[in-house]
Amino acid sequence: MAFQPFGPPRLARVNYDRAALRRNDAEWLADAWRKAQVLAISPDVKTPVERGDGALRLLLRDPSTVDDAVPRRLLGVADEVPYFAVTLDEDDGTWANLREVGALADDLPAALVTGAVALEQWHARHPRCPRCGAETREAQAGWTRVCPNDGSEHFPRTDPAVIMLVHDGGDLCLLGRGPQWGERRFSTLAGFVEPGESLEGAVAREVFEEVGIAVTDVRYIASQPWPFPSSLMVGFVARLDGDPSLHLDPKEMAEAHWFTREEVQRAADWADNGEQPDPDARIHGVSPRLSISRFLVDGWLERRW
Repeated sequence: MAFQPFGPPRLARVNYDRAALRRNDAEWLADAWRKAQVLAISPDVKTPVERGDGALRLLLRDPSTVDDAVPRRLLGVADEVPYFAVTLDEDDGTWANLREVGALADDLPAALVTGAVALEQWHARHPRCPRCGAETREAQAGWTRVCPNDGSEHFPRTDPAVIMLVHDGGDLCLLGRGPQWGERRFSTLAGFVEPGESLEGAVAREVFEEVGIAVTDVRYIASQPWPFPSSLMVGFVARLDGDPSLHLDPKEMAEAHWFTREEVQRAADWADNGEQPDPDARIHGVSPRLSISRFLVDGWLERRW
């Protein structure tokens, strides 16, 4: 039977026009601001929303309600509407974080908030020049910071991380649990790419370091922005190569096991439906649908990889 369209991960479903060539065009930016929809982001990266019927709707602002002194960060253009983000303290109403927005809002709002959160956290963490220590200022509609002392220009940082679904070539997949996770709640393995390392090399290294097994047939599947605070999660599947015995790094992994498709599917169903898991089951939950970890798990359950 042919597979139904699977689509990209949740936070990577919309590629709107980021209008990069307009970021230095003062006249275009001024005109775009006058007809823009403005997304407010608080310093703790929440945005105002309206809740209803199990969904979220962004409460976007008119530019006339925003103080002229507040920096304007151009997110892009979608359906001929310019979108900007501004940093504002939370006021009356309901404010939600990206995890909530990504899970409950439509694709375009989720993508816009993802970009706004990534920019907000980068600006908040990099107020000074790494060369001379002087305070920098925003430029290019919020996409760079410039040092007034030495003239250097600095760009938003993105940290690549690999995340991988490891399987045995049959009906078993490997899931682990870090010390910070609740008991019997498991996820795919993941880790940051080191300097001078390929993505495929990072997959093999992280798997070996965390659970002590070798892998082969490392295949790229998809990627997803994950601005917590600045990661790009690059998703792979990999197949066991040799001995399946696990040898855990106790600092990284509290627990890891090989699970059957049936076990993982039941845990996913329990998590999605809010049902009480079987107390005797080895696995009670997997990552939420917002994450690329769950995207990889769901693809494996459907035998896509």
